[in-house]
Amino acid sequence: MPHSVPSSPKSTPKNGGNGLTKFTNCRVLKGDKLVDEDLWVNSVTGKVVRSQAAFYDDLCLPDETINLGGRILSPGFIECQLNGAFGFNFSTSLEPAVYAKKIKEVNKQLVKTGVTSYMPTITSQRSELYKSALPFLGPSGDYQVAEDGAESLGAHVEGPFLNPTKNGIHSVDVLREAQSFEDLVDCYGLSNITTDETGRPSSIKMITAAPELGQMTRLIPELTSRGVIYSIGHSEATYEEASAAIAAGATMITHLFNAMRPLHHRNPGIFGVLGIAESLPRPYFGIIADGEHLHPTTIKIAFNSHPDGFILVTDAMHMVGLPDGAYEWTNGDCTSHIVKKGPKLILEGSDKIAGSSITLIECVSNFLKWTGASIPQALRAVTTTPAAMLGLQGLKGCLDNGADADMVVLSESQTNDGLDLVVDEVWKFGTKVFSRQT
Repeated sequence: MPHSVPSSPKSTPKNGGNGLTKFTNCRVLKGDKLVDEDLWVNSVTGKVVRSQAAFYDDLCLPDETINLGGRILSPGFIECQLNGAFGFNFSTSLEPAVYAKKIKEVNKQLVKTGVTSYMPTITSQRSELYKSALPFLGPSGDYQVAEDGAESLGAHVEGPFLNPTKNGIHSVDVLREAQSFEDLVDCYGLSNITTDETGRPSSIKMITAAPELGQMTRLIPELTSRGVIYSIGHSEATYEEASAAIAAGATMITHLFNAMRPLHHRNPGIFGVLGIAESLPRPYFGIIADGEHLHPTTIKIAFNSHPDGFILVTDAMHMVGLPDGAYEWTNGDCTSHIVKKGPKLILEGSDKIAGSSITLIECVSNFLKWTGASIPQALRAVTTTPAAMLGLQGLKGCLDNGADADMVVLSESQTNDGLDLVVDEVWKFGTKVFSRQT
């Protein structure tokens, strides 16, 4: 398949070195704290290594020691909802070679924003588009090298099993209901939703669907047993229906508050499952902190309701990094346009918000300014928490021993509005792939 072509080791040390890099004079994100300590990484294995073992047990000296001057060293950011970026929309039908080339271009640009891993997202489309695009969006896994840039953790399919009354800008003409697992297979293709005989994971990592439609809630265990995360979204689900979905195995909510039944004092709807009075596990949830989708106070309420489930997402479209203007967008069977004016995207001829054009680091800075959260709390929303939601604890979203050496060096910039975090450097598998100074 397109995402399973073997490649070389993570990196080759320069000048015959051992591939070890030591970061010193830095504040490393560890849990809920920024800790003053050194960090060692190995570009050959692509992993974080225990400095005492490298220095004392193996008698190794680093190839390079980097003094970060007190700056923050964070795990690489994880983006869970990205519809496209830098001019390419993942929901596009192209010749395979062209599609693959576009993905590589996005990966190399995306990593410069601090995003080292992400879930490429396809909106509601016809089956033919899913079947042609999804093979290119599966998990990169061991085939990824640092120079490739950001890596896919698996595709997020946002639709087409959505409630037509909460479609957002998704075309109602392509929305469907599922009565059986065969309906999902018919839509996405068996190989894209099932682990093959070699153990290679399916292309799809997460599905956003309305649990109240058809037999979708009954199908959740079938999906989760195949390693697919079920996320509630674009839904009219009542509190009871959302609770039933959680009981069946749903563990995520797509862009909380947007495209769903609003909170009501007598029926809290989907938001209600974040409450602590129930016996059910509380799900993770995505929040778009672009200043358009949600009021800052709404974001603060959501965070305070369940901090450990709070995940910042962009829901960004392919207009990220592009100037203002009208851009073509494939919307089911139709071609429409999305108008970009600054950070705001609107479906042409309507007043509907059409995703965002914000970057994840901008969402982090907005969250800091709007909520009074600490820097560790804000960074956890794009590192540790999404990694936990994806079942990647200890591998992604942290800088523990043995974790992938995906890192972002951040500086702090005080503005009139508050504190901004700035991406200075990005390292992928222990190799520097971006520097703001070059």
